[in-house]
Amino acid sequence: MVSRSQTRPVTQWIESPSGGRERGPTAMARAWFEAMVRPRRFFRAAVAPADQAPGLTFVMVVVGIAVGTRLALVPGASPVYLGSPALSALFVLAAFVLVVGPVSLHLAAAFQTVLLILVVRDRAGISETVQTLAYATAPCIFAGVPVPAVQAAVGVYGTVLLVTGLAVVHETSPVRAALAGLPVAGAVFGGAFGAAPALSAVLG
Repeated sequence: MVSRSQTRPVTQWIESPSGGRERGPTAMARAWFEAMVRPRRFFRAAVAPADQAPGLTFVMVVVGIAVGTRLALVPGASPVYLGSPALSALFVLAAFVLVVGPVSLHLAAAFQTVLLILVVRDRAGISETVQTLAYATAPCIFAGVPVPAVQAAVGVYGTVLLVTGLAVVHETSPVRAALAGLPVAGAVFGGAFGAAPALSAVLG
């Protein structure tokens, strides 16, 4: 029997898009709400082969809101260049939105793909994994709020969304999805979005 992973070029990042999400601010806001409230239904309907553009844009917006919130609420969060705090903050924000966010997404997706190969034989393609990771960051718009309880909750819920998305998109069991997803969730939500130190502070 031919698996789904054998019917797609699993090392190819860009294919001919088919299906997927609508574009635009309204569609993005609706995607955020659906991912937060109805994740299983959302991942089943929203993730389509090779339709990475909406997911990438989604991550860029999430990162922009999270970083912008932190820069606005945490004094000294941004280094000052050329004596201008405003321009420095704008530079930092642009760097995270345009470079750090997209690059981190694809690195995390590559790591996630390797883990999926180890535990899920019949799986979807890399493009679907990229989208799943992207939409799982939905709670992270609150990651910039300098309240440990909020940041910890963001990490926990992001992890739940990632494991749920992997189970739905790759049609595998929650246990296998957790085995493949928890290390990536630790790196993305615990590390990049700061949930691990926040959770430690809350529990401690």
